Amino acid sequence: MTTLFAAVGMAASGGQGFADTLDAALSKALSPDQPGVAVLIARLDGLVLFRKGYGRADLNSREPITPKTVFNTGSISKTFVAYGILKLAERKKLSLEDTLDKYFPDFEHPEIARRVTLAHLLSHTSGLPDLRDTGAQRDYYLTAKDEENFAPLKAAKELRFSPGERFEYSNPAFNGLALIIERLTGDKWQRFIQREVFGPAGMASAKITDGPYPERGVAHGYARTANGWQEDDYGEFPTFAAAGNGGIWASVDDLFLYERAIQSGRFLPTEQIALSRTPFRPANWSSESAPQVGMSWFHRTTPTGANSHYHSGSQGGFRGWHEAIPQRNLTFILLGNAPEPFAQALKIVNDQLDAFKLR
Repeated sequence: MTTLFAAVGMAASGGQGFADTLDAALSKALSPDQPGVAVLIARLDGLVLFRKGYGRADLNSREPITPKTVFNTGSISKTFVAYGILKLAERKKLSLEDTLDKYFPDFEHPEIARRVTLAHLLSHTSGLPDLRDTGAQRDYYLTAKDEENFAPLKAAKELRFSPGERFEYSNPAFNGLALIIERLTGDKWQRFIQREVFGPAGMASAKITDGPYPERGVAHGYARTANGWQEDDYGEFPTFAAAGNGGIWASVDDLFLYERAIQSGRFLPTEQIALSRTPFRPANWSSESAPQVGMSWFHRTTPTGANSHYHSGSQGGFRGWHEAIPQRNLTFILLGNAPEPFAQALKIVNDQLDAFKLR
């Protein structure tokens, strides 16, 4: 990472205009003494166009946000779980057409498990209802891990729709996928991802929660209140201990290395990478809208007509955005520790990318 980023602060293709304009807009919008955001914009072939942090990672210590600050990435974590499953598929340890009864024989209604495949879970098309009551059982879900978050789905009496018919986002589906990784490898899924993805990608500062909050080197998440800011992360917000749906902690530098590894096929063959980012269309798809999700990655078209692959993240006060546009040779990554400054920054970044016709 040192070699990749050492000489780069802010630079821009075609001159310094983009970097200067973006920095001025972000500096004006974001307070240096409040929660903020880290931003990295780069060419997929390695040239970093913009890399900077704004605001405070920790309001108590007043530690500033930098591109090396580690944040909870929220649901961007799901892409790592998906690659764990695809890695096992590559090794012939499983098939994406496997049904859930193969791994979870304890569904109360086994006929439901026999209808849902791993591909359905990965693409949010399973139809399984989310039966967790994170409101009434908030204290329980503050520390509930993957097993506890997936267990309520085993009690489902019926599906919300026939698997494959349409899209419906599911957090606990990825808790289930994490458990499958553990059952097939005999290891904690966190260790598997660290070994099989973090290692090849060079993500030296990335972490995965395994229950407790990472002790050092991470930002705190915040929520705005009438009296200012209060912490909104591990201990205040349910599901932080459930790593499969949101347990990856990383910096924007780490996620850029992750994207570079994706582009180069460093931890998976290019065919598997393409599968992860190609919208999955089951044979029985009946939604009026075309499918927009592959094996966890979402798809959209940019203002210039290029295909884009992205995932957002939201957990407690943390927010994240990771997008890659191969046709434009561009990726942009934002991680923040409070909703409001993150939303401001993401809008500014999108506006400036459009103004300079970069995406």
